[in-house]
Amino acid sequence: MTATAPREEQLWSRCAGCASLLYRKRLRRNLDVCPECGEHTRLGAPERLRQLVDPGSLRPLADRLPEADPIDFVDVLPYPHRLTAARASTGLVEAVVCATATIGGHPVAVAVMDFRFLGGSLGCAVGELITRTAERALDERIPLVLVTASGGARMQEGVLSLMQMATVSQAIAALREAGLLTVSVLTDPTYGGVAASFATNTDLVLAESGARMGFAGPRVIRQVTGRALPEGFQTADFLLRHGQVDMVVQRRALRGRLVALLAATHAGAPTRPSVPRQEPAPHRERLAADDVAAARPPEADGTPPVRDAWDTVRMARHPGRPTTLDYLDSVFDGFVELHGDRLGADCPAIVGGLARLAGRHVMVIGHQKGHTTAELVARNFGMASPAGHRKALRLMRLAARLGLPVVTLVDTPGADPGVSAEEHGQAAAIAENILALTVLPTPVLAVITGEGGSGGALALAVADRVLMLENAVYSVISPEGCAAILWPDRSAAPQAARALRLSAPDLRRLGVVDEVVPEPSAAAHDDPAETALRLRAALLANLLPLLDVPPAMLVRLRRQRFRRFGATRAGQRAGVR
Repeated sequence: MTATAPREEQLWSRCAGCASLLYRKRLRRNLDVCPECGEHTRLGAPERLRQLVDPGSLRPLADRLPEADPIDFVDVLPYPHRLTAARASTGLVEAVVCATATIGGHPVAVAVMDFRFLGGSLGCAVGELITRTAERALDERIPLVLVTASGGARMQEGVLSLMQMATVSQAIAALREAGLLTVSVLTDPTYGGVAASFATNTDLVLAESGARMGFAGPRVIRQVTGRALPEGFQTADFLLRHGQVDMVVQRRALRGRLVALLAATHAGAPTRPSVPRQEPAPHRERLAADDVAAARPPEADGTPPVRDAWDTVRMARHPGRPTTLDYLDSVFDGFVELHGDRLGADCPAIVGGLARLAGRHVMVIGHQKGHTTAELVARNFGMASPAGHRKALRLMRLAARLGLPVVTLVDTPGADPGVSAEEHGQAAAIAENILALTVLPTPVLAVITGEGGSGGALALAVADRVLMLENAVYSVISPEGCAAILWPDRSAAPQAARALRLSAPDLRRLGVVDEVVPEPSAAAHDDPAETALRLRAALLANLLPLLDVPPAMLVRLRRQRFRRFGATRAGQRAGVR
């Protein structure tokens, strides 16, 4: 080998994924992602910070800690010798780098773990540094961003390393109580005590493409169970399918996604009242009025045309009718979808995430059907499983902590009636959603956009204001189900539809619905763009006044709203028929 060989070797790197020989500078320009196969190379903490935070904004936090060897651990080498070697090879004091910075102009406290330092293991010093970073976030009322890379707790510190799981988790709990956002970014690998604590108990969990995460590593699982592991086990895509992470993000998109999440949550959490409330009330009212005027057709007089109830049912079920994802694209801006119930599943019949409505950040949650047969089957026809209801619940509670209004879009024939749903507690999941919405301390605005079927619909519709599109329906049971029980056969479904009083005008007269949103002269599916304009105007007109109502009063008025539907009042409304 020539004298120049070592230098030439440093100029090239071989991809661990496809074995391609890559020019090192080209690889660095591509954020250490193989341009041939997309393999994400592991990053050290300094390089990770350079990629994520705004240039010149990084302010490292003090990382000088007393030397620690709490149990005088010795294996092949004394523990202090291993620490010295790790510091020499990485240039770091410990397995985490902590700082304050800005990401896209948004102030954050950030802690980035470095796997090069003793496998990113969680010891007393690492736990102390991350806890201090969380405490700084609490003091400055800014979000906390954690980037994890760890093999687990540090064995050389015994049970004291285990205690760090609780120490850091308590610090994150304090941020939750203060309504401050916490985000973890899982990178490869994240295992053991880190995975089972602060990597997954944050508000949002993002996984970098190629990351692996789990409590026990694959080798341990194979040894204990004696079984082969499924393809892709514990990978980022596996975690997404099983409801463990909100999203999987390519490295090149990671900074942008963090900026979007921080922008959305910055509007509600750090200071209350939130950004939308800082505008003078007259301006907000004028904006709402302008939007409503722009969206209302000249011939509309506020009285929708009378349509037979069964025709309305068929309209509500039309395959071309706009879905929640359609409205998220046309009514809202900047939608960032969040996935998973954190208990093992990600129900495709419920979609939800952060979005903007006329510049105001909101949490939007809705049933998703689809337009084609394949889409309908993939989304279970908009019938949510218990995992879907628990995902919705998680997002509602996150919105409340961050001070964001909740907008729900209801379009379901009902909750999933399958055996698996029953086994996983469908009734309890719906009940928990209804209970949580009755006490949620943030504005809730619900819209029945298509079918509002039974408890599956109510699980997203306990709201301060309930709107309903003109050709939507909302009922305790489907007309077919009602006919099968109370009539000789299902052919009486049209008659049952009329008897159920499930159309928007009837429900408006009964007080179940606060406002009917007129659709274009034909129907929503014939002019989706116009429907979106009208829905946007109605949302703004109903949401803006709620932003000024104190949380305690919101909850009290919401309860009073549903208290109206007691037996005596229902009897008084019976005459409306």
